[in-house]
Amino acid sequence: MQLKRVVVTGLGALTPLGNNVQDYWTGLANGVSGADMITQFDTTKFKTKFACEVKNFNPEDFMERKEARKMDRFAQFASVTTDEAIKDSGIDLEKINKTKIGVIWGSGIGGLTSFFNESADYARGDGTPRFSPFFITKMISDIAGGLVSIKYGFGGPNYTTVSACASSNNALIDAYTMIQLGKSPMIVTGGSEACVNEPAVGGFVTMKALSERNDDPKSASRPFDKNRDGFVLGEGSAALVLEELEHAKARGAKIYCEIVGTGMSADAYHMTAPHPEGLGVINVLNWALEDANLKPSDVDYINVHGTSTPLGDIAEIKAIQAVFKEDAYGLNISSTKSMTGHLLGGAGAIEAVASIMAMQHNLVPPTINHFTDDENIDSKLNLTFNVAQQKQIDVAISNTFGFGGHNASVIFKRYNG
Repeated sequence: MQLKRVVVTGLGALTPLGNNVQDYWTGLANGVSGADMITQFDTTKFKTKFACEVKNFNPEDFMERKEARKMDRFAQFASVTTDEAIKDSGIDLEKINKTKIGVIWGSGIGGLTSFFNESADYARGDGTPRFSPFFITKMISDIAGGLVSIKYGFGGPNYTTVSACASSNNALIDAYTMIQLGKSPMIVTGGSEACVNEPAVGGFVTMKALSERNDDPKSASRPFDKNRDGFVLGEGSAALVLEELEHAKARGAKIYCEIVGTGMSADAYHMTAPHPEGLGVINVLNWALEDANLKPSDVDYINVHGTSTPLGDIAEIKAIQAVFKEDAYGLNISSTKSMTGHLLGGAGAIEAVASIMAMQHNLVPPTINHFTDDENIDSKLNLTFNVAQQKQIDVAISNTFGFGGHNASVIFKRYNG
């Protein structure tokens, strides 16, 4: 069977750096931190009091109030970004057959805010169940993709992937595979997360996963810095329109890039800690390169998972060096989580957009907040510290990894016909 080629024809983004793709990219290119003190709840008794929130977002700017009230914030984010991506793709919704167009979405946690608020209201009451009729549909992780399909009448494959912080990369991989196999000519994919709330912050603090640098939140996300002390929680969403190449060409679509390879693996090691030698990451990178029929020397840029945790950053760098060997020194590597924070299940989607925009502009976004070298990280590697770097980018890899040992890598390549 001849596999079909898959290209990206539309992008949408809603992030701590900007509420559309262009503003998001401008923030990345200029090394802007999206971290600040949390505004969505009272943090007085919390050890971590900051996060990377989406700013100046009013769902009623994008949808009717009645509609917005039926949706958790993560689903509102999905609706806004898919709308931007579909418009960006230039697809004429009146002229296409929608019955095979799919929506495959990713979210690690889904409507946690709705679950928490409804449960807290019940606990404060007299035991009488007064739950919202929209409680369940606001909470479940699959609802974002479902609502997108309803909004546009897309009748193709529709589901949500849940693999912790790898969720939206897994969604992208599934969408790519569906199109490769001829199951659908076009799929809207991506991911969203909106977990800047009491249970998420409290839970991650208890796990000792979050930075507690409350005196300087903008410099708290420090991937690869010796003094990194945990990740910064983020929220937001990104959407990508994936399309079969001939379908895109037939309608004269602009093409951002081609997806040429993907990999998935498991650490099979620990619930939350990465394998110390990065064995699962070694496998996922090797399999992605094999799938793409590329050599390590063909890769120009890796947008790494790089969360700013003591163990995770080291394991990922070890894996990259094991796979790329001497070619690792010719790579640019950067962690855009230094600016956006960690969007959990939405991370893969916004980092896919970052990788594609880097290719569009031949500019590697920086890893900001680097102050002190870590003696455990090879100083000869180009981790693109603090300032963006001009570079011809023809091949980029985006890595995401999740609790449970889930690893997912996607390879984007400049489209040359």
